[in-house]
Amino acid sequence: MTDVDKLFEEPGLKQVTTWARGVYENKDARDVVVALTEAARKEGKYVQAFENYVDLPDRIYVPVRAYARISTDPIESKYVYENDAPNLVVLTEETLVKGNPILEGMKPGGVLVVNTKRSPQEIAKFIKDFGNCETIATVDASSLATNIITLSGAEGATDASGIGAGLGAALAGAAVKASGIVDFNNLLEVVKNKAACQAGYNNVVIASVASLKASA
Repeated sequence: MTDVDKLFEEPGLKQVTTWARGVYENKDARDVVVALTEAARKEGKYVQAFENYVDLPDRIYVPVRAYARISTDPIESKYVYENDAPNLVVLTEETLVKGNPILEGMKPGGVLVVNTKRSPQEIAKFIKDFGNCETIATVDASSLATNIITLSGAEGATDASGIGAGLGAALAGAAVKASGIVDFNNLLEVVKNKAACQAGYNNVVIASVASLKASA
């Protein structure tokens, strides 16, 4: 660990990175991180949710990211605009697992959640280096809700379409089941599409990386 890393060593901090495809999935990526942070806020946590300005202006179907930070203590790294060490990574669609550094910097015990019809075993075949990822979870969020395409809520504006109106709610539910990052009842309170959120929580398939390697 470098001296710079030690400046922002925050034991109570959890980082969430959601990868999405530009324009088509920005809203759902935002919904995942905003829903998780709003749920955490109900628990008295310190939170941040924002998009990655490095990716902007985004282009159709180009990979983009949205971030969340959830902490038991005031967030010291609040002016750092990228998550360098995620605990939880969420993909809004399965092809993002190929050719993108989705697990880079992940902290030990990390969780990967993927929107896909495939099993964790199948997704694992496309990952060359698991790094610190210990759990892979898959859920067919696209069958539980539609993606929402809107500029509402972009650039920090008020989201008139509501938080978690589409498949982002299902992904957030799956992410909570796989990681336990927030209380699920709090998540249900903040999302608009509660049925999709519950279905994502109920239908996610979770596997440990150790078991996947053993069965490979």
